[in-house]
Amino acid sequence: MNVILGVIFHFLGGFASGSFYIPYKKVKGWSWESYWIVGGLFSWLIVPPIAAWLTIPGFTEMISGAAGTTLGYTFLFGVLWGIGGLTYGLGVRYLGVSLGSSIILGLCMVFGALIPAIYYDFFPKAGKDTFSEMISSQWGLTIMAGLLLCVVGIVISGKAGMMKEKQLCAAPVDPHGTEVKTEYKFGLGMFVSIISGVLSACFNFGLEAGQDLANVANEAWKAANPGDGEFLYRNNVIYVVLLWGGLTTNFIWCMILNARNKSFGDYTNKKTPLFKNYLFSAIAGTAWFLQFFFYGMGESKLGNGPSSWILHMAFIILVANMWGLVLKEWKGVSKQTKTIIAAGIATIILSVLLVGRGNKFHEDSKNEKAVTYVSSNSKL
Repeated sequence: MNVILGVIFHFLGGFASGSFYIPYKKVKGWSWESYWIVGGLFSWLIVPPIAAWLTIPGFTEMISGAAGTTLGYTFLFGVLWGIGGLTYGLGVRYLGVSLGSSIILGLCMVFGALIPAIYYDFFPKAGKDTFSEMISSQWGLTIMAGLLLCVVGIVISGKAGMMKEKQLCAAPVDPHGTEVKTEYKFGLGMFVSIISGVLSACFNFGLEAGQDLANVANEAWKAANPGDGEFLYRNNVIYVVLLWGGLTTNFIWCMILNARNKSFGDYTNKKTPLFKNYLFSAIAGTAWFLQFFFYGMGESKLGNGPSSWILHMAFIILVANMWGLVLKEWKGVSKQTKTIIAAGIATIILSVLLVGRGNKFHEDSKNEKAVTYVSSNSKL
């Protein structure tokens, strides 16, 4: 049951992330940087503490009482994750939307899933899965197969996207809905995309760095609710600190763009539908945060190991592609291109099933060890 609930929660998080940009399309007369930072204030500053206040009593005391290193590393990884998101645009500029996105998302998935497990091989911690355990167990190899298959699905989808761009002869549009002036520079594009992919994975590293905060929230909840399992909302206290880092990076960049593009006037321009612009930006920002709200719930059921990050990324890619079909972004392309994008989506769905199967093996393995431990103790 934990595996099923974990997959469902991760799907809800992926749906929120894959859908959050739709409200931004209703914003009129504002530059990208203006509506992005307004939405970002809700994503990174306003909604996270509200979510923590609603779900974790005394979360401010947990943050104030945490070690400086825990807060510092969590914040730092948030800053690096923010840089990864901002350099995404450079990757798609020099490689094109489809190729750049495929490389960045693939690297983000691989690094975010595997680096923490490799880290725990060198610095073991109770309850954390290591890379050596993964490659020597049925559950680990199944999850690794799911990871590889999802990367293959990304590559297939990227190939379909490249064919679409050529066939429609339209200006490519990045995941933020803005047109991209492509200047194909393969070497530079690969370099920037690798940086973006690695730094974008820092969000998962930030979750690992802030686990002491989550553990305090988890233990407090379990003490108040004995026998009810793990706390669904324990990660909400981490998000408050981690997203401060993301806000720092994005705020600085958006202010630079406001100054460069002379778009500070957007926020008070009465010639635009101000109320609707603020409202839709707030909705988009809130939806963006909900991806991690549900991610935390899924993580509480599956553990913050490779499988949670793989499922999160897979569902984001899956939902984004499905929205592309619903919004008829693939209308007018050849039958071959439609077949390839369908194959990419099918491959990603299969990868989700594989990861879910691997988690089932993992849960069964834990239960067998628990039964063996109890049985051996009873004999003593």
